Formats: sequence, structure tokens, C-alpha cells
Amino acid sequence: MSFHLSAWSIKKPVPTIVLFLILGIFGLVSFFRLGIDSNPNIDIPAVMVTVTQPGAGPTELETQVTKKIEDSVAGLGNIDELTSTVREGSSTTTVSFVLGTDSDRATNDVRNAVAQIRQDLPQDVNEPIVKRLEFAGGSIMTYAVASETRSVEQLSDLVDRTISRALLNVPGVAQIDRLGGVDREIRVDLDPSRLQAYGITATQVNDQIRNLNIDLPGGRGNVGGSEQNIRTLGSAETVEELRSYRIVLPNGATVPLSSLGEVEDSFAEQRQAASLNGESVVAFSVLRSTGSTLVTVEEGVREAVSELEKTLPDDVTLALIFTRADAIRDSYQATIDALILACILTVIAVGLFLRDWRVTLITATALPLSIIPTFGVMKLLGYTLNGMTLLALALAVGNLVDDAICMIENIDQHLDMGKKPFKAALDASREIGLAVVATTATIVAVFIPVAFMGGVPGQFFQPFGVTVAVSTMFSTLVACTMTPMLSAYLLKPKGNREPGTGNGERGTRKKRIHPYRNLLTWALRHRITTLLIAVAFFIGSLQLVPLIPKGLFDSGDTGLSTVMVELPPGSTLSETEAIMQQLNQSLQENPAVEKVFTTADKINSGTVYANLLPKDEREVSQQEFEQQMRQVFQTIPGARISFQSQGAGGGGKDLSIVLKSENALALTQTAETLEKQMRDIPGLVEVTSSTSLVKPEIVIQPDPERAADLGVSVGAIARTASLALIGDNESNLAKFDLADRQIPIRVQLDPETRTDISTLKNLQVPSQTGNLVPISAVADIRLGSGPAQIDRFDRNRQVSVEANLEGISLGDALETVKALPAMNPLPPDVAEEPAGDAKIMQDIFTRFATALGAAILSIYAILVLLYSNFLYPFGILVALPLSIGGALLGLLVTQKELGLFALIGIVLLMGLVTKNAILLVDFALAGIKEGKPQFKAVVEAGVSRLRPILMTSVSTIAGMMPIALELGADGEVRSPMAIAVIGGFTTSTLLTLVVVPVLFTYVDNLYRWIRGLFGGKKKQVQL
Repeated sequence: MSFHLSAWSIKKPVPTIVLFLILGIFGLVSFFRLGIDSNPNIDIPAVMVTVTQPGAGPTELETQVTKKIEDSVAGLGNIDELTSTVREGSSTTTVSFVLGTDSDRATNDVRNAVAQIRQDLPQDVNEPIVKRLEFAGGSIMTYAVASETRSVEQLSDLVDRTISRALLNVPGVAQIDRLGGVDREIRVDLDPSRLQAYGITATQVNDQIRNLNIDLPGGRGNVGGSEQNIRTLGSAETVEELRSYRIVLPNGATVPLSSLGEVEDSFAEQRQAASLNGESVVAFSVLRSTGSTLVTVEEGVREAVSELEKTLPDDVTLALIFTRADAIRDSYQATIDALILACILTVIAVGLFLRDWRVTLITATALPLSIIPTFGVMKLLGYTLNGMTLLALALAVGNLVDDAICMIENIDQHLDMGKKPFKAALDASREIGLAVVATTATIVAVFIPVAFMGGVPGQFFQPFGVTVAVSTMFSTLVACTMTPMLSAYLLKPKGNREPGTGNGERGTRKKRIHPYRNLLTWALRHRITTLLIAVAFFIGSLQLVPLIPKGLFDSGDTGLSTVMVELPPGSTLSETEAIMQQLNQSLQENPAVEKVFTTADKINSGTVYANLLPKDEREVSQQEFEQQMRQVFQTIPGARISFQSQGAGGGGKDLSIVLKSENALALTQTAETLEKQMRDIPGLVEVTSSTSLVKPEIVIQPDPERAADLGVSVGAIARTASLALIGDNESNLAKFDLADRQIPIRVQLDPETRTDISTLKNLQVPSQTGNLVPISAVADIRLGSGPAQIDRFDRNRQVSVEANLEGISLGDALETVKALPAMNPLPPDVAEEPAGDAKIMQDIFTRFATALGAAILSIYAILVLLYSNFLYPFGILVALPLSIGGALLGLLVTQKELGLFALIGIVLLMGLVTKNAILLVDFALAGIKEGKPQFKAVVEAGVSRLRPILMTSVSTIAGMMPIALELGADGEVRSPMAIAVIGGFTTSTLLTLVVVPVLFTYVDNLYRWIRGLFGGKKKQVQL
């Protein structure tokens, strides 16, 4: 088929040129419309159920809310993971479904399941919020809002009402989170002594305000011959009117609300804070929706902000603190540069071999004609220009000219025979067409199983595998059409050269390959020795595996370090801010830091973003900077301070060991022992456990007898304490109507009186008879402690023991931790759950092994179909293990991790090495069919294919060099892949040229023996 295509293109050049013009234009247009991102879009269907109950402790919430939510959704189909986090006043359950589950249907299923058990939940919890997780990853960019004349309250209002609304209209923006600032509220701060004097409780005041301050529909009326809607308007129009509301006392008298405490238009208690370089600011971060492209969204936000600035007051400025798009753009540019440089080096390598500018030019056209149409297919499939697709193209560069090299080199050999270019192109394409198709089929057979390996790794690698396969298929189309067509019309006959030039060149080539002919001849005469050397090399290479560091991948240098800060539970916001200021000062003293943004997103925890100077303006890498700062952080007392991992798992630390059990005591003891032992492992830093966090509590213990005597229920005690100290639930708060929104009215005790425990003891609780009694009369009040946070996994208690890595690979660290006494064995009722980067690494390695097995089977099947023979493919497949040794040796010498990118390189090797073996076997078989003796056919096949094999090897290695040398942004992340390819291809090329011919002779002899056994040529048995 390939010959007919080649012959058609040679005889009909115009349609071929038009075809590639159309493909080129389509590809270029698509390229400029492709989005730029860091990773492929991965849609992991997940639904989050959030239930809030202000003031409720984690232990009560777990029993009364979380377990019931988990049990209700556990029966739904296709659930992959069920995780819950219970904190003070909040229970969050995330239901992750298997890939491919319809997100909308999953959300509805979860919502229905939760609705069915709503009556089983405590009545005073806020309505459960069920929503699909829309945003992808964390914030993509953060802005600070600054003004010299406006207060924090005014800036907070500006962010909430103006900026957020404008930016949410940008396509791809899922959420705007305000950092720092305060929320506007109408505050009713009641005086406990006045409440006691009037004989009324805070709960009764709150209920009256909620019942009075409300606008309600009143139906329809028909007055004066026309229909009217009836509205009951009870909402106060001004705060002054709210102050004058008459509150009915238990004795029937009324007093204005202002007599019971202060009523003012103010702000909620501050629970978060933000600062930029030590100065307090209000900021906001942008989160993008799932399926959107990060750089496209970021550029849209930048444009919207520039338009917004024209409408904002003159004294308000928006300053970009950081954006993750810069690192992606740098990485994209570095990959494009590496791609272009690889193309140039590949063409130079080909030119040095062929020494003919016409031949080199024809070969070089294969690169753009293969790459550019691939962009069109990427656009049709919805891919982006991300790390995986660009990596696929960079990887494929050396591979894309292989087919063209094989074709042009064969045409060149036919020209050496004295043929005209037209005739040489026809004959050469007929001769090598099958080999070219076979080599492409093997590359596709290697990468398609990788593309569809399933799971999250499969979603990452699908664009990668498909891009390599598509570009390779285009390169074959080029080699079978454009290359022979251009050769037929552009090359000159060798007879036109000066006398003796052609023969002299052939003589030079013979002289050049003379050492190889001698080596091959020796190997064929000492076949057992040759095979023993090859087997010894393979076995020896496997012994290198334990010596190579194993991990997922190097996180690279993004220029943005994220520091997680956690203070002991019970710490105040001011204490958290003080620690943040110390961190800010320490970080700013480091010359590598450009600016520091801190945000206390919870009362006792926060995040610090250290924006580093550009790579070329600082003397240390991001990794070295973090090592320096770890020493400084140890001098700051009173907080856990650690860098956030930038690995694939994201969010936590480099290494995460997750233990789960229903036995809370055994789980806690095991985790504490493991944490202690992990601290002694060299290379593990910032070791922490989620089990050691306890929070101080005030425990109200009702006395059943006294409460029963006085007619006071436990619910009344809890509601009185909760409402007086923190106010009612958000959904139950009365609302103050403004023209464009509603502001909550929070009724609670004056904050100044809440610092004294005697205030709590003297709170009045209504009894069933209507009398008021102090809480201390029906309950004992004492100080205690309880868990600050409870984590659950698949309906079991879970504890995470985490650590960052310093000078040790993830695989080695995991192996060391697994060997600790605390893990050997774990208590019977405690189990380990794979988590974080370690889980991803395990998943990827397992799926890669399966995909590689499928790839090898696919290669074998394709070779059987092409050669109609079951034995000859084994002579080709022997080249595969010969590539492993060089790849492992390359990683060992450079001390690069045997991780994700190294595995990608080894996968590519499988395809490339097979291509060389196919060329040798194909020509040996052709020689045997012509009637040549086996020995002669094999030697001539090796000698005639030496130059194209060396050319393809050198061009591939040249194409890998820019990546191996870590040029540009994120070069260190991708380099293990190129090193594995260069190392493996170097050794496998040398071994393939010798070992494959030797093994082929054994396979051919076996085939002849079996054929003779079954009756020779009479029975056309193809084994």
C-alpha cells in the first residue's frame, strides 16, 4: 500500500503538494487557537457536602452529622473515595467518583441521598450544602487592593460588591476568594446585666428581631375593581429604626432594643487577615473552573482588571501579587525553544551524514510537515499546549525524521547504482515501504496503550500518547509521499558528478563500515559468546535499579514557594498575625525573595507566598532557598512551619503516610510512634502528624437531676450558650435590607463581656415553666480539651503523618518508612492507605507496567501481521531488553530519579529500538528471498542498514540534547526522560547492530527446521 501511495505521489506531485498545504494551513490556524496550560485538563467528578453548626465541636459533629452523611452516600455507585474533614462548627465530606461518571448526575444523587436523612441531623444545623467541585486546583493569581484613604472595611466592601462581580463574568473564572478584610454586619451587642435586670434572654431577643424585621408576601386583593398584590413590610429601613424596635419582656412590658445593648452598622468579628511585605492589605485570589485553560483565564482576568481599574476610584489600586501563569509561560517557551533547537540539531546531524544539501533539505521538510498538522488534530481533540503535549512533540522530533531518513538513504543507494532520480525514487520506495509502515505501526503500538492506561495517570498521558502517535503517522505519510516525490524531482543523478566522485564516495563508505563488517562477521561466527555477552549486559543492568533514586518527578523551580503555618488550636488571630510578621521579616531578609504575601485564612493557621526573583537574578535555586529557610524557621517558636509540596499530589507535603482505623486510641498511638521514628530518618524534614492537635474547650456538663427539677432541657442550655456567645446560625439570622443586598443582623453578648467565664455561668436559661435560671444552676462548667480536627477516609478515622524531603528521593524515603518498627507490623485494627505523591507514583508505575506489557504484545501482533510469520518478530523484539541497560546507566551516572519522566523515555525507547531492528530483519529477509545464503544476507543487511540506523540514532540523540542539558524553565523536570533515551539508545544501537543479526539466524534456522518438519514448501506454514 505504501508503495502505491509513493508511486502515486511521484507521478502526481500537484495533489500531494496541495494536500500538505491544506494540512499546514489547518495546523497553523489551530496552533494559534490552542490554549496554554501546565497540565492536561482532568475532570475528576467530585461532590462536596458541607454542613455547618456554629460552635459545635468536631467530636459531636462527627457522630451526629458526618457519619450519617457518609452512610447515606456510601451506597451510591461508582464511588472512588469518600473523605471527610470535621472541624469546629463545620463538617465537609467529599465524594470522589470514578473517572467517566457524569458529574451532574452524581451531584443530584448525592443531593437526594442527603435530603433523605435531613430529619436525622440536628435541627439547629444549617441546611447541608451539596455542590460539585467546579474549580481546578488552587488559586491561579492573587491581587492586593490598596488605598491610602479608604479603610479595611471599605476595601472589603469594594472587593465583595464590585471587583468579585466583575471578575466572575470572565470565562473560566469559578470563584473569587477575598483574603483578609471583614464582613459587614448589623451588630446587636447585648449587655448581660441589662438582660438579667429585664428578665429576658438573648435567644428571646433574637427570635423577636427575626420575627419583626422581615418583609413577607400577603397574597392578593381586589380593591376598587383592580387586583393588587399584598406585601407585609416589617423590615427596618434604617439602623436608627432598628434601635427603636420594641422588645416584649416576659412580664408583658416593652422596651426599645437600644435599652438592651448597642446596635450599630458594623462588621463581623475578624477571622482572617492578609499582608503584603508586612503591610496589612485586603486581597483576592482567582480560582478557575474545571475544563478551563489556566493561561487563557489568567489573561482574561488581566484584561478585566485593566478595564476595572478605569472605573474604580482614583485612590484605589490593584497590584498583582503573583500569578501561576508566568511559570507556565516560561515552561512553554522553554519547551518551544527546545523543540526548535532539537529540529535544528537533528537537521545538522542528518546533513553531516548525507553531505548533500538537497538530500538534507528534503529530509528536513519532514519535521514541519509532521509537526504542524499535528496541531490541527490536537485542536480537534480538545487538547491544549501543555507540559505533556509539548513534551510529546519534543520527544518525537528525533523520531519524525527517521522514516524520511530511511527513505532518502535508500533512494541515495539506488542513485549510487546509476539510476535516474525518478527511477531511484520508485524502486527505493517499493523496497523500503513495508519497513517504514512497520516502524510507524510499532511506535503507535507503544504509545496507544500508554494513552489509554486508565485512571488519573491515563488522563494525563492520553494527550501525550495520542500526540506522539499522530505526529509519527504524519511523518510516515510525509516519508511515503513528499520525500520520494521531492527526491524524484530535486535530486541529481550521481552520473552528473565529476568523474570518480560517486565511486570514490562508495569506496569511502565501504572503508568507513569495514570495522563494523568485521565485528558482525565475528559475532556471527561466535554466536553463543555474543548472546551470552548480551544476556550478561541485560542482567547486569537490572542490578543497577536499587542504586538509582526513585520518585515521581522533580517539582522544578517555579519561583513561588508556599509556606504552611499552623499554630496550636486555641490561638488567637493576633498571635497568628505575629508569627506571620516574623516569617515575613525572615523571608524578606533573604536576597532571593522579591515580595512576601501572607494570609491568615483561619484563626490559628495561614499561608505565606514567597515570590522569588527571576532565575537569572538570584544565586540559588528554589530548592536551595527552601533548604536555607528551613534552618531559619526552626528558630521561630510556637508554630509548625513547613513548605508545601509542589508535586503531583499538591496541597500537602512530599511524603504522606495515611493510617486509618475505627479504633481512635490505637490509631493515635500508632501515628505518634511512627512520627517519632520518622524524625530519626535522615532526609526527612518537617515531620508532622495530624493526631497531635488538641484544642482547649469549655465543657458544659448538665446535671440531669437539677435540670429535670427546674424543667430545663439540654437543648435550651446549648442554644442559649451558642446564641449568646457567637450568634444564631447564618440561615436563621435576621436580615437588614439594602437596595442591592441583605446584611445579616447578629444578636450576641457584648464581646467585652465574653472573655469572663462568669458571664457564661450567669447566662439565663428559660425553663418549661417560663422562669429563667442561670446555667450554673443546672450544669457544671469546666475547662477541657478535645480534637481540633478529625479526618476520615472511607468511613474510618484517618491520621496523616507527613514530611518533606531533603536530599532523598520519594521512593527511597517510602521504602525506609515502610521498614520502620512502627509499620512492621501495624496493629490489627490499623491499616495504611496509599496517599499523596506516593499513591500517584504507585498508580503510575503499576499502570505503566501494564501499558508496556500491552505495547509489547501489540508490537508482536503487528509484526506477525506484517511478516505473516510468528517466529521472525522474536528476532526483532530481542532489541527491547537491550535498551533498558543504557537507560538505567544514564540515570545512575547523572543521579536522576527513575520516575515519571524517565518511564516516558523508556516507553519511547521501546518504539525507537524496535524500528532499528525492523530495518535489519527486513533487509535480511529480502536478501534470503533473493536466494542469498543466510550468512551473506545477514551481513549485507547489517552493512547496508548501518548508515540509516546510525543516522536515525544520532538524529534522535541530537533531538534529545536540549532537554537533557536542562535548557530553559523546568528543564530539570524533563531531563531524566532525555537522559534515559540517550543512554538507552546509545547502548541499544550498538548492541542491536550485532545481537539482532545473531538472534535472527537462530530464528531463521528454527523456522526452516519447522517448515521442513511439516513438509517443506508444499505446506505454506508461516510460523
